[in-house]
Amino acid sequence: MAVDMITSKSNHLASPALLRKIDQLREKNVGQHVPLPQANARMGIRTDLASCEGTVFSEDILKIEICGPGEDYLTVIDVPGIFRNPSEGITTKADIQLVQSMVRGYIKHSRTIILAVLPSNVDIATQEILTMAEDFDKSGERTLGVLTKPDLVTEQSAQANICNLVLGKKRPLTLGYYIVRSRGADDADAFNLSEAENMFLKTPWNTLPKDRLGAVALKARLTELLGQITRKEFPELLKDVRKQLSDCQATMKELGPARQTEKEQRLFLSSLARRFQELVEAALTARYSSHDIFDKVKPRLITYVANLTETFGYDFARKAHLRRFETAESNEEEEDDESDKDVEDDLSEDANARERAVLLEDIDLDEYSILDNIISKDSGIENPRSGITSWTEKLYLQSRGVDLGIFGGTILSSAFREQSDKWPSMTKIYVSRVIVVIHRFMVMALDTLCADSCVREEIWASILDEVLTRYKAALHQATFLVSLERDKKPYTVNHYFNENLQIVRGNRKAAMLKAKSRQEIKRGFHNTAQVSDNLIVDLEDVRSTTKSKSNVDQVKEEIHDILWSYYKVARKRFVDNVYQQAVDHCLLTGPRSPLAVLTQEWVIELDSERLEMIAGESLLTKQQRLTLSNKIEDLEAASRILRR
Repeated sequence: MAVDMITSKSNHLASPALLRKIDQLREKNVGQHVPLPQANARMGIRTDLASCEGTVFSEDILKIEICGPGEDYLTVIDVPGIFRNPSEGITTKADIQLVQSMVRGYIKHSRTIILAVLPSNVDIATQEILTMAEDFDKSGERTLGVLTKPDLVTEQSAQANICNLVLGKKRPLTLGYYIVRSRGADDADAFNLSEAENMFLKTPWNTLPKDRLGAVALKARLTELLGQITRKEFPELLKDVRKQLSDCQATMKELGPARQTEKEQRLFLSSLARRFQELVEAALTARYSSHDIFDKVKPRLITYVANLTETFGYDFARKAHLRRFETAESNEEEEDDESDKDVEDDLSEDANARERAVLLEDIDLDEYSILDNIISKDSGIENPRSGITSWTEKLYLQSRGVDLGIFGGTILSSAFREQSDKWPSMTKIYVSRVIVVIHRFMVMALDTLCADSCVREEIWASILDEVLTRYKAALHQATFLVSLERDKKPYTVNHYFNENLQIVRGNRKAAMLKAKSRQEIKRGFHNTAQVSDNLIVDLEDVRSTTKSKSNVDQVKEEIHDILWSYYKVARKRFVDNVYQQAVDHCLLTGPRSPLAVLTQEWVIELDSERLEMIAGESLLTKQQRLTLSNKIEDLEAASRILRR
């Protein structure tokens, strides 16, 4: 029966109508006459060797299934024969590599029987397949030689070589060789295998073991060999089945429970929100052993916040003042960054500052573009300037009144505001870095808890506006605290202000008297002079140190000392307030924290439409769940069979 090739869409191989027609023909036992020329086209193989379109070989597989109660459980993969030299206009060097790659890809598997098909009329030594098989089957327990076309071997010496191969006298294989009489190109359609194999009754073939001759013998050996390999592979196969089963169950677990009804969807989101809050609690209390997510450093939220806060306090003490204060012991300014004695008191040498800086290097303020319009980028902090003495003098001369020996309160307000000029930028950068750390934690937590990317995206779409609003509220609170310190008249009831002021005044006087002092000389035994460690100052020298200053010198020292004493108290108060109010309350633990947006209460308040949009399963997820369920069922059944 001939079938014309029609190129219309309705008669394409992918056409259901054409496929049904082919099935109907097969039911009438005429399907073998139906050509499928589209297979070559689909696989990219040329149908005409004279054509330049397409290739000679393809890695695509044309699978033919033969089913029936009398058929064996056997899969035969016929790969192209290995060749070394390309044929001009037909094959190329790339084809040589492609064929070799295909052969290696199949024979490397331990469950594959390698049938090395070798024409009897060629030199076996030139057949590369045997060498290739040895590379993947060192013991030879999977390689079986099949000698074809024995009818083409007419010379006695050549026949003797073939017999020596079968008898193991030449190029032996562990599983040996088998000789089969295959149908040749010149054989008629009425080829009879049994009659063709009668040649094995003649010399020299009749001298060989009968279980090495013919298709029946080869089939029996293959059946036996396949059974041996299968039984041997059962333990490994069981291990593979268990691994696949575990992977499928893990994937199913990541999908979470089915989400078809509103109740299922709300339960799913409630469970997700509960587990998210459990992660938040663990991250804020440093219980890092409670979940695998904390095996990585980045989700360790409170650790990053603690290091950021310590670094903020350290940098604030060293660099937040616009000009360096005078040292307590002299009227000269410090030349290093740790300018005032306050830093030495509070921080001394911060040995951990360098280590903290390394830990905080992975905070990227550009990581989340959604935060670009909210946070401030780190532009670096300049060191305090010099010249505070001349600056306070200039400030006084530009603002003085007709007071005697005193200065107005507005001078101190102006001085403090200018001295704290870097507070707004440093504070906003600190809070911005905390925001990035929190946002990174939330992203990683949701990625870990929810494998469904569609659900994650819908959750973010639902909560993002509120999260960003709460970030802004924290920055607004920080800005408010800055304004509270810098825009109001300096005032404190903290007794450390007066204590600091008395200390700095005392140190200033001590420094002036030290220049006038001398070591005390005591009289010992026998009226001998001894130099004491004590310093003594004449009363007249004390008087001279206090009456040698001008009014301006006296006032500018007072401005400096009061400013220094108040700045120290205000700075400590401010750093604490920024952490307590803007960071801890607004960003971490307060009821309006961004970490408190995704909660079970939020899930309860979702209406049905929004709930369906967030938690409803897509068609893809439903199909994936069904496929996984069926595969798990099959793998569990296979596991039970293999354990028998």
